[in-house]
Amino acid sequence: MYSLSHRLLLICFVALFVGTFALKGVAAESPNLRICADPDNLPYSDRALDGFDNHIAELLARDIGRKPVFVWARSRRGFLRERFNKGACDVLMGVPEGLKHVLTTRPYYRSSYVFVTRSREHLDITGFDDPALNHKRIGLQILESDFSPPSLPLIRNGHTAQLVGYESFGKDAGNIVRAVANKEIGVAVIWGPLAGYYAHRQSVPLALTAVSPAVDRSGVPFVFDMTAAVHSDDAELASQLNQAIVRDASKIDAILRAYHVPQLPLTKAGGAL
Repeated sequence: MYSLSHRLLLICFVALFVGTFALKGVAAESPNLRICADPDNLPYSDRALDGFDNHIAELLARDIGRKPVFVWARSRRGFLRERFNKGACDVLMGVPEGLKHVLTTRPYYRSSYVFVTRSREHLDITGFDDPALNHKRIGLQILESDFSPPSLPLIRNGHTAQLVGYESFGKDAGNIVRAVANKEIGVAVIWGPLAGYYAHRQSVPLALTAVSPAVDRSGVPFVFDMTAAVHSDDAELASQLNQAIVRDASKIDAILRAYHVPQLPLTKAGGAL
């Protein structure tokens, strides 16, 4: 029969063993990677994780041994200041390279604003001074209370009275593409990923043509290298993500192609390894 001292020793041993095993279990769990994402902003992200940036973020997080956890926040004015820069999350996807006050990774895709027209009309519009734009209703996305950047050369070329504004976010974001398909407007000038995603869902074929030139004479760009952003003091995480973007390049490309994102060749690496 065990003495009381033997029993106490056995209890201490079991407790030590169980505690050690539990600690090992905790250590084995992947640390979270908090990703800020809009809950209703397809094709980029949504709460059901159906956006291409949802899938790419999950891919990159698991590549670097982290558990992807999405922090839902509307992508509106003041978001960086009020949410991201206050530590609500670790990563923000779909950020133009060189955005101020954050550290951006190397680009994971490059896209452009595009002209969206009905294929059967064979307009082939590429420039804002194209005569084919004359007398047509021209759809533009509204960003907050302003037209998107293509409004500048359109206004300069005398098309102010032809402009029609459409929502850029949420369930109505695809209306601008549907308006082209339904002949409510003659042409739309839209950010490529949104145009490609919704054009593929229309019952009539639509043509997407990258705007030219890539940078307006006023200095406004229409082509962007898209990156992930981390906090400016988190160079280690940026480096890990950079390496993951290189390793997973073919998988990222497959995701983007599945969402019909118009892609241009990446011309520079961006970000430090």
